[in-house]
Amino acid sequence: MDMLPKVEPFAYTFEFPTYVDLLRHRARQQPHQYAYTFLIDGEKQELNITYEELDRRARAIAAVLQRMVAPGERALLLYPSGLDYVFAFYGCLYAGVIAVPAYPPSQNRHLERIQAIIADAQAKIVLTTQSSLSKLQRSQQFISELESLSWLTTEGCFDGEEENWQMPAINGETIAFLQYTSGSTSMPKGVMVSHHNLMHNNWQQNLVMGLAPGMSIVCWLPLFHDMGMIGNMIMALYAGVHCVLIAPQVFLQKPARWLQAVSRYRASMTCAPNFAYDLCVQRVTPEQMEGIDLSSCKVAISGAEAVRYHTLVQFWEKFVPYGFQWEAFSPGYGMAEATLAVSLSSVGEAPLMLHIDRDLLKQG
Repeated sequence: MDMLPKVEPFAYTFEFPTYVDLLRHRARQQPHQYAYTFLIDGEKQELNITYEELDRRARAIAAVLQRMVAPGERALLLYPSGLDYVFAFYGCLYAGVIAVPAYPPSQNRHLERIQAIIADAQAKIVLTTQSSLSKLQRSQQFISELESLSWLTTEGCFDGEEENWQMPAINGETIAFLQYTSGSTSMPKGVMVSHHNLMHNNWQQNLVMGLAPGMSIVCWLPLFHDMGMIGNMIMALYAGVHCVLIAPQVFLQKPARWLQAVSRYRASMTCAPNFAYDLCVQRVTPEQMEGIDLSSCKVAISGAEAVRYHTLVQFWEKFVPYGFQWEAFSPGYGMAEATLAVSLSSVGEAPLMLHIDRDLLKQG
């Protein structure tokens, strides 16, 4: 047998060891560029934040956090989709506090999950908005595990506090956040994600997505889900691109809003689970697509659940008249235990389809 060639381990090196260093750099080099835009109504009501303002708000929240908890403590993030979540997440990184994104409890949903996460993460503080806190306090969902924690509503953390911020002692190996698995087959398990894990995974993703400053991406996925957070929110910071956010419920009310935003912001990349592409096929009308141009979209990732070939075909057939390209589809597989992305097809490559007989596969 021929000997396999010896492969030397590749040393991954990055210009910025942490996302705090990276965001500080963006704030200096691209201060007035929009980092994130949140479409309140999913259409035209915008909230915009520049890199300079994001850095300021992150420092302000971090300064308050540094007075309340020690570095390395865990902070539970309970936010609806929006810029407040973005501020709080980066505020935790700036404080050296480990963020713990979670599903906000609603109508007795997700309570057992949050109880398990609080116990497992040993969270010390909850970050949220005043409106979310008020809703929780008025409901029966204010479980005892939450009552025992410190609380910080982050809207009031900004005026002048950024001057009190101190750079934490962190590096690439520092844990940035705990990403909890979906819990679909068992109780959710926390995955420790370091700055280096994030940097490396974003680097790998961008090898196939080709994002660069000046581009934009559109995301309606929940920001506490790894695909929405790592694959979009944090990926945007890594690549220096403009990230346009839509709340999931706003997309579900009117799926055309997703495609309209891709067209309006000339998005180069977007992503969604298979069901979202199906939903667009079923519910988007020709009237809603009037004037829409999807030709800017070079990468449309389908992931987070089983990818159905027929769904991709039906979506392409319906929207190819509006400039959507078959080669834009990038079926993806990921898992929290791998930070996020495990496999993606490269930009410009048509999806590869393999016909498999289920019965023969079961027989080995």
